[in-house]
Amino acid sequence: MSNNPDGFVSFLKPGSSEWQPLNNEAFIFWRDRNVNAELPPDNDDLIFSVPLTDSDKDLVKDNRNYFNDILLRSLQLPNLSFFAGSGTSLGEVGGPSMWDLWVQAMWNNPLAKEDDIDYGCLKGTAFDICDKVNYSEKKHPNIEHFLSQCDAYLAFHNDEAVSGFLNEVKSIILEQCQNFIISGKSNLSSYMMLLQKMARRRVRDPRLKVFTTNYDMTFETSASALGMMVIDGFSYTGKRKFDGKYFNYDVIKRDENEHEFIEGVFQLYKLHGSVSWSRSNDGIYESNEPSASSACLIYPAKGKYQQAFIQPHLELLSRFLDSLRVKNSCLVISGFGFNDDHLSEPIYSAIKSNPSLRLIIADFKCATHIENDGNNGSSKYWKLFQS
Repeated sequence: MSNNPDGFVSFLKPGSSEWQPLNNEAFIFWRDRNVNAELPPDNDDLIFSVPLTDSDKDLVKDNRNYFNDILLRSLQLPNLSFFAGSGTSLGEVGGPSMWDLWVQAMWNNPLAKEDDIDYGCLKGTAFDICDKVNYSEKKHPNIEHFLSQCDAYLAFHNDEAVSGFLNEVKSIILEQCQNFIISGKSNLSSYMMLLQKMARRRVRDPRLKVFTTNYDMTFETSASALGMMVIDGFSYTGKRKFDGKYFNYDVIKRDENEHEFIEGVFQLYKLHGSVSWSRSNDGIYESNEPSASSACLIYPAKGKYQQAFIQPHLELLSRFLDSLRVKNSCLVISGFGFNDDHLSEPIYSAIKSNPSLRLIIADFKCATHIENDGNNGSSKYWKLFQS
């Protein structure tokens, strides 16, 4: 039996360390894992699974009823927000992972398989730049760490080779985050289902707020397919320009003597920018194909928290921080690894300072992250949120 808990549908009650299974497969996994953990260290025998009893099945059913009740009551709170990290764009959605970006930007042959002789070989320019900026992570290379190293080097050196390659890498990142949507191969059914469930709210409640660190157009494309309207901070003119005041606007249906709010409208806050945003001297505009140098993005790098305090990112971050302080609110987080301290710390602080805030975190590797306790690439915040 595998000891890996990833993907087994379970939940943790606040302050608890015991996972509650939500289906039969998860029940069997946690039961057998706990039994095998109690065996003596020198005992190599594993206790094999036995069928579920009726009482076991009743327990799973009770867990599901409890979880559904908690989830329903949380989603019915007046102020509802959804936070989407990079994990929400992976899998069937087709978005690139950090590893994918490294491969596309740095490898000589991005299509190489593990058995190929050139698997993992850097292109000549990439090898030279890594050597020049003293980037030495060879076993587990990371595009974010590499870009950080380049930024640190350029802070003290005026080097056209490094700055030119850095711009090339940013162009590839921009392209990779655009193409999977444009190609039409992306499966956005999960996004559309999410918006259908969460954006259709009671008329008296505030609009759903969607916060995301992703650059891609998954939410906009999904909303368009559903006929929903997105309030994204841009003007409603031919050349759309960003201004935070537009988040205070809404859409209503107006008759002679009365008006009513249109259903299915939500607010979208792209905290790290978008592949459709272009920065110019007089502001931020929507653009179909911004260049790497003009694109309004916070590229992955350790110093990205500093860029978060530049407009329009400062406006978007302020809106996110404000949402954490609102009473009777629920924040659902999915696909976020809590590796961005400028976002993770405010969330953790809000749990302690806002007693009416309900936080729901959904992640494929949630149990693994908690068990790692800040090691093996997992953020320290996972363990903090559990306690």
